[in-house]
Amino acid sequence: MNICVIGIGYVGLVTGTVFADLGNDVICVDNDKEKIELLNKGIMPIYEPGLKEMVQSNFEDHRLIFTTDLSEGVRSAEIIFICVGTPSRDDGETDISYIEEAAKGIAKSLNEYKIIVNKSTVPVGTGDFVREIVDKNKEKDVDFDVVSNPEFLREGSAIQDTLDPERIVIGAPTKEVAMKLLELYATLEKPMLITDVYSAEMIKYASNAFLAMKISFINKIANICESTGANVSDVAKGIGYDSRIGNSFLNAGLGFGGSCFPKDTRSLLHTAEKFGHDFNLLKSVIDINDSRSSHFVNMMRKKMGGLKGKTIGILGLSFKPNTDDMRDAKSIEIINIMLSEDAIIKAYDPVAMENAKKIMPHIEYCESSYKAAQKADAIAIVTEWREFKLLNMERIKMVMNRPVIFDARNIYDPEKIRKMGFEYYSIGRG
Repeated sequence: MNICVIGIGYVGLVTGTVFADLGNDVICVDNDKEKIELLNKGIMPIYEPGLKEMVQSNFEDHRLIFTTDLSEGVRSAEIIFICVGTPSRDDGETDISYIEEAAKGIAKSLNEYKIIVNKSTVPVGTGDFVREIVDKNKEKDVDFDVVSNPEFLREGSAIQDTLDPERIVIGAPTKEVAMKLLELYATLEKPMLITDVYSAEMIKYASNAFLAMKISFINKIANICESTGANVSDVAKGIGYDSRIGNSFLNAGLGFGGSCFPKDTRSLLHTAEKFGHDFNLLKSVIDINDSRSSHFVNMMRKKMGGLKGKTIGILGLSFKPNTDDMRDAKSIEIINIMLSEDAIIKAYDPVAMENAKKIMPHIEYCESSYKAAQKADAIAIVTEWREFKLLNMERIKMVMNRPVIFDARNIYDPEKIRKMGFEYYSIGRG
């Protein structure tokens, strides 16, 4: 099929590249001229394992094109995917101005029947909004349909998640339109759920909010474990073995960050309130998550007798491992609190430091974990990169002023690390 993808952010670039890899002809469009120039030179705007190689292969085979020419993409495509950003406003409402801009661009270039697919995470009713915008602005009397096809990608495993999804959700106005999307995804041979557009739009928000709820729940349990002497890791295993609950998203720590969970929970709460529903459960999920950074810093403050003048080595800056994404990263909150108390920060992350420098230019960035630990009064594990689990801890201890570890991700075994001579403090483990 001929496909156009509008918006080459995380979702758009991965979606377009995978569709090309499945044998389709894909034109990826973005109004960021610099980004397009970099992609045409083989330089990736994001870090995602396996993405660069897949982009390069399909680009060289001419199945994947990057351009700023929206008209070219729309006119040649059978299916148009809108993958633009939908950030939160201050009140939690989703900003769909980029969706509106994309819809107007599509309308002006609409030359024959198209299927327009909202891949971006959008509030219920956005499909109707897109239809109204295109209808109002189209220059030719041609028909089109609007579909919701929410993405469920996890940064760090986005390629795998696209090629091997747990489910594919298609919200379409008719069965005939749904069948066209089914044809596109058929080679994946994965479960497909066909719904109305409204339900598909709601499924994405409900999914992310439920997972966010599990994270906040286990973090609140971790607080109780710290007070009672219980071990949250054992508690999580115990409840996770229950098939009705499952063991995913039960890792106590700093809570959720990134581009999806914080934004989507706030957006769903805003939608609930807009329609007159009190969603106090979701309010609590957000409140608990918002408190995690201060809870962790408070632990450090108590154990160290204050942070003023203390040198802290921060290991991990991205919101999760295997990505350079700093959106809503807990490291930002933690570092800013520490800086406000006159701590000295040295930081290291395997891939996110360039992005971090744009947000926090006034801290010291180090070339390795060992440099970050050198002459530090404590180190804090903020992102659970695999390489941090494999550090030479004897070497770490030798270069520190004081061998203290604050582990916000519970990556180390408390007994083993203490036997090595470290003071060790983690989340919810006594």
